[in-house]
Amino acid sequence: MAFTRATAQLAEKLNDKLTQATGKLTEATEALTEKHRNAGRATRTRVGLAGAAALAATGVVGAVATPAIAAPEGGSSAYALGFVQAAASGDTIADELKAQARAQQRLADAARRAAEAEKAEKAEKAEKAEKTAKAKKAEKTAKAKKAEEAAAERAAHKAADERAERSAERRAAGGYVDPVAGVDTTTTYKQAGSSWSSGKHSGVDFPAATGTPVRSVGPGTVVTVGWGGAYGNQIVIRHADGKYTQYAHLSATKVSPGQKVDGGQRIGAVGSTGNSTGPHLHFEARNGAYYGSDFNPISYLASKGVDV
Repeated sequence: MAFTRATAQLAEKLNDKLTQATGKLTEATEALTEKHRNAGRATRTRVGLAGAAALAATGVVGAVATPAIAAPEGGSSAYALGFVQAAASGDTIADELKAQARAQQRLADAARRAAEAEKAEKAEKAEKAEKTAKAKKAEKTAKAKKAEEAAAERAAHKAADERAERSAERRAAGGYVDPVAGVDTTTTYKQAGSSWSSGKHSGVDFPAATGTPVRSVGPGTVVTVGWGGAYGNQIVIRHADGKYTQYAHLSATKVSPGQKVDGGQRIGAVGSTGNSTGPHLHFEARNGAYYGSDFNPISYLASKGVDV
């Protein structure tokens, strides 16, 4: 009977101690959960099981069955709490490291995007600057070319005027001159070719720059001024001997029908109007005012004392 009472008293004391240890473990777990509420459920479950296992291993629970190996009061609960804190701290550090890595990656991505944008902007500016430089160079070249052409045209006109003046001084006694001063003929009279409707050239050509002065070869009266189809802008003059001369492909005319003109008087300017492949004067000598009555213009001028 005495042994039974002693055993019951010991069991009662062990139960009290187990109840105290369980209460402390519960308080520690709740405090830890409140501190680390962002930890995952799996982590908290793992930590709680580990703490319970630690308590069992150190003898708090086992003390009921084996009093002889029971640990000192409070020893096993302190061990469990330390283990749980270590596990929770490890998880927290890992989470912080991952967050830092993600933040660094975001910064790196932002820096890369900024560098790419800056590079693209520089490339765009460089391309725009290159295009602007090319455009300015092309504009400058075009202006220089235009100025050069204008200067050449002015020089040609001046030279033509000078030749016209010299030729006028050497005018034949009958008052006849060549139609374009100081210019040799190219396409000859009656030269064959598909460029002409009759299959043959009905006059002679005097190649010269557009705007070069064209003169009446002798005194006479203007018969026709205006558009002549394939001849372009043309003038026809009737001379005192009853013969006619025609001046075709003109760029400008300076006389009107019925007007009296002198030999050597400027009546128009060289051009390339009508059926023409380039600036020149097409000159014809005719027995009548219209197409088809032509004869050799060089022979006509020679008969007037003009050598072309």
